[in-house]
Amino acid sequence: MEKIRLGKTGMMVTRLGFGGIPIQRLTEAEAVKVIQKCVDLGINYIDTANGYTTSEERIGKAVKGRRQNVIIATKTFPGTAEDVTKNLDLSLKRLQTDYIDLYQFHGVNSETLKHVLDPENGIYKVFEGFKKAGKIRHIGITAHQMDAAKEQIKTDKFETIMFPFNVITSEPAKDLLPLCRQHDVGFIVMKPLAGGMLNNARIAFKYLLQFPDVVSIPGIEKASEIEEIYSFYENPEKMTAAEEAEMQQMIKELGNRFCRRCEYCQPCQQGIPISLIMTFDTFVKRMPVARYMNNPMIADSVEKAKDCIECGECETRCPFQLPIREILKKNYGLYEQIKAANA
Repeated sequence: MEKIRLGKTGMMVTRLGFGGIPIQRLTEAEAVKVIQKCVDLGINYIDTANGYTTSEERIGKAVKGRRQNVIIATKTFPGTAEDVTKNLDLSLKRLQTDYIDLYQFHGVNSETLKHVLDPENGIYKVFEGFKKAGKIRHIGITAHQMDAAKEQIKTDKFETIMFPFNVITSEPAKDLLPLCRQHDVGFIVMKPLAGGMLNNARIAFKYLLQFPDVVSIPGIEKASEIEEIYSFYENPEKMTAAEEAEMQQMIKELGNRFCRRCEYCQPCQQGIPISLIMTFDTFVKRMPVARYMNNPMIADSVEKAKDCIECGECETRCPFQLPIREILKKNYGLYEQIKAANA
């Protein structure tokens, strides 16, 4: 498979990578088999995170004896120096390796970035210490908010950025990729299938194949899924007129209901975490039930949907004119159904 240079890291990575969220839903044996299938196909970029429960451990078992063939990227939420040190040591143990190729700050917004880069107590310095010690080789960052992502790239502190990019969330093509090229920051595509919302993988990846310097990391649960996506990269084809028309229809149908997590809807006077609830259905599609229903950060947040007074202020601020109140009700109803079914 074709490889590209991942920005200033200099690492040569396959344009198609492996996203480690869905393997949490599998048995360990099934997960290991799927990962090994990806490596057998020549895919060398494997992404996971400390917070993805069993994902790191399963990847470690799958690539044991083949470590030299893969580039492993994992992440930690930016907590205290003690927190990130503990998380890195745990990741190294789970992945059965003595170094991480790309260690990323996970889910950073503008406010969190201040904590990361604080000249006195910022944990970026801790990451630099990891790098000097040989525990990590490169430093990256992940984000969901466009303004935060631009700010992160301009600091020139990060070698890569991971950001949502797909047929629906297409803004990075104009607003982010040119900036990444200017600063030589490698671009990793998060949610190429819009968190499971896009059902036509052929169109989704034909769209992304227009951009030769990005690495897409779809979450893979079955060998047949990666084989299908792999075929698009091995035999790239331009989108046909019929596919272009279908893509425009997808954009029309999903674009007015798909939350980009830009957070322009905030603040909510009721303290409702709107974007998290708006994307709750994508958690359901990608994660095991226990992963989100037993996670206070997710479950307790969705519970707050009950506090909505339907003032509509959030909708006046949404740049995509989403029917936020309607979607909050729908996803809260989905949450209640799952909660009842698993009581």
